[in-house]
Parts: sequence; C-alpha cells; structure tokens
Amino acid sequence: MNFPGSQLTRQRRAPAAPGISGVARVDRRTSHLLARLRPGDFAVVDHPDMDRATAQSLVDRGVGAVLNCAPMISGRFPNLGPQVLVDAGVRVYDGLGPDVFSRVKDGSRVRIHEGEVFVGEQGVATGRPVDLEIVRRELESARTGLHSQLESFTHNSTEFLRREQDLLLHGRGVPPTATAMAGRPVVVVVRGHDWAEELEAIKPFIREQHPILIGVEDGATALKEAGFQPHVVVASAADDDLPPLDVLKKATDVIALVERGAPAAVTERFTRAGVRPLRFETGATAEDAALLLADAGPASLIVGVGMHATLDEFLDRRRSGLASTYLTRLKVGPRLVDAAAVPQLYDGQVRPRHLLAVTLAGLVALGAAIGVTPVGQEWLGAATPAVSNALSTLLDHVQGLF
Repeated sequence: MNFPGSQLTRQRRAPAAPGISGVARVDRRTSHLLARLRPGDFAVVDHPDMDRATAQSLVDRGVGAVLNCAPMISGRFPNLGPQVLVDAGVRVYDGLGPDVFSRVKDGSRVRIHEGEVFVGEQGVATGRPVDLEIVRRELESARTGLHSQLESFTHNSTEFLRREQDLLLHGRGVPPTATAMAGRPVVVVVRGHDWAEELEAIKPFIREQHPILIGVEDGATALKEAGFQPHVVVASAADDDLPPLDVLKKATDVIALVERGAPAAVTERFTRAGVRPLRFETGATAEDAALLLADAGPASLIVGVGMHATLDEFLDRRRSGLASTYLTRLKVGPRLVDAAAVPQLYDGQVRPRHLLAVTLAGLVALGAAIGVTPVGQEWLGAATPAVSNALSTLLDHVQGLF
C-alpha cells in the first residue's frame, strides 16, 4: 500500500565475504589445543609432519580447518596425518609462518579465502591450501627419504632398550594392580585410527567373554561412550587433558605414567580430584605401557583397539615413541591380536537358538529314518487319520475367526 509523500526503502544485506570463517583456537602445541576445540573451530598450530593420531584427534573433535604455520609434509618421511584430515573433509592450510601466532588471537573470528587468512577485513597471513592431489604427490616424494628415518629408528630402539631393559626383559617396574588379569583376556582401547568401527565389531566378544577393559587416555572415554566401564585407566601425568573424573573414580585402577625419578608432585592432580593413582615410571608411550601392564598380568589374550603397527605407522610417529612401540610389540609377542581380526576369528558362544536348530534338524532326520522302515510306515498309516482330523479342526477354527 502506497501513501502519498512516503517512500519505502529496502535495506539490502551486505554480500557475504568469500571463503570460510570460524573461531580460531591458537596453540603451538596441538596436544594442548585439543581440549579447547569445539566443532567448527579452526585449529592454528605449529606441527610439522602431522601424524595420524593427532589428525584423527582433530577430526574427532569436529575441527573445521587446520592452519599450520609449518609444512604438513616436509618430505623427510611419509607422515599420515594430512591424508586423514583431507579424507575427512577438513580444510587444510600450511606454511603460514610463525607470525600467525602474534596476529591471530585465541578465540578471534577469522576468515580464509584462497589461502589468505583475514581477521576482520585485514589479511594477516597466507598459506597453501593442501588438497588430496598435493598430499598424494608429496607422500610419494617423501617415501624416497626413508633411509635416514630407518637409521634414526634403529638408533632410538637401541637407546630405548638400554633405558628400559629391566622393564622389557624382566618385567620390573610394572605396578601391581587390584584388577586380576591372570589367565583372562584383556582389551586395550586407544582412540586411534578406526577405533570406533573396531570397538563396535568386538562388542559380542566383550559381552560374552567379559574381558578386562583398559582405557588409554581418551580410550577410557571411548569405552564409556560405547556403554562399557573400563576396569583400568592409563594416562600420562604430564598430559593436560585427563579422562573425565567420573571415569577415573569408577575404575578399579588408575595408572599414572611418569618419567623415571619424577617427584611425587607430578601426580597431585589425581590426588586433588580424589583419585589415588598407581605410578608407572617408564619412558614408554601410554598405549605401550597398557600393553606391558596386560602382559605382566599375565593376560591370556590382549586385543588392541585403535592400535596399528605397520611400517608406515611406525615412521609416522616421528619420535622416540616408535622405538617404544616396536620393542613393546616384540615383548608382548603372540598374546597381542588386532581388534580388526577378532570378528574373523571369533564367532561367539553357542546360543539357545543354535541348540534349537540342531535339535529340530536331528528330529527331522530321525523321523525320516524311521519313516522308511516297516514299523515306521505302519505308524504313519495309523497316525494319518488323526493328523488329518487335527489339521481340519485347526483350519475350521481359523476360518471361524474371520
């Protein structure tokens, strides 16, 4: 409706700025950043050659984009983290440079367009968009540099064995637990690659065999989310992100990993929370410490969820932890089974329906055998009128219902 002398004005929305935007979470150490991430946040990190475990943790927390001031693939070895991020649909940018940490504040809203990072209208950094084609090309190139990594791996393994020989060769230093593992199967859960699918696949094994459940760091939370309570929780005392307090308090044993000779103060966080942890002094990774704990049980079988020990996985760790994993696998030996193999090896217990099916099949076979004998044919002839009358009565009753 128009009024004389009046003029209707329409306000147009300003066109949306190109690119993607989100809240920046900034920390040079990715492990410290993980606890603060919310779905859709942009992780600003300094993490050269990002490994698969870290990338999977970022994906699990629903990160919207990863802005790495360092190269995602330096070419020293074929690290698996970028592949995980790209396959999950996460936007990845690298090579932003160290100045991004002074120009992007934690909690600020940023926009990324064609590799350029904006805070408000001001461009503050420029990085390279990393897509699947770049990842594949650079991984292939990195495989040519494995020789030096293998030499480093051999050296690290020797040093780790020297430091941990009492633990690895004689089992000394493993804390005694209230959880009895001797002769029982043990499931060790790490929130690693494909952990959710593997845990889902072995649920029948857990329900029927009632194994001891060990949750390693975030693996304890994964067990709770799947409907199970871990009997043992293994966590590093130096880790900023501990499992939830209710999980720790309900566990029979809480194992705190500390460096050898560390003071009692390193476990005060557990004590203040009302949890009395068992100290495990070792330089092994948390998942390897859990395997050594189960091996010392001694467990009859150890099932690893989220654990993978291929050559690529070893090299992907790019730290002394790969020596820990290698030597721990040798120590545990034939007891360790990958969770992905359990559904192929374990069909489950015999259930009542299985017994019923076998019984019915036996009765049918017995009836057929008797039916071909003279006595059986005589019984069949005598029973036929009775069976016919019973069927006729049943049909009449059914028809009377309609």
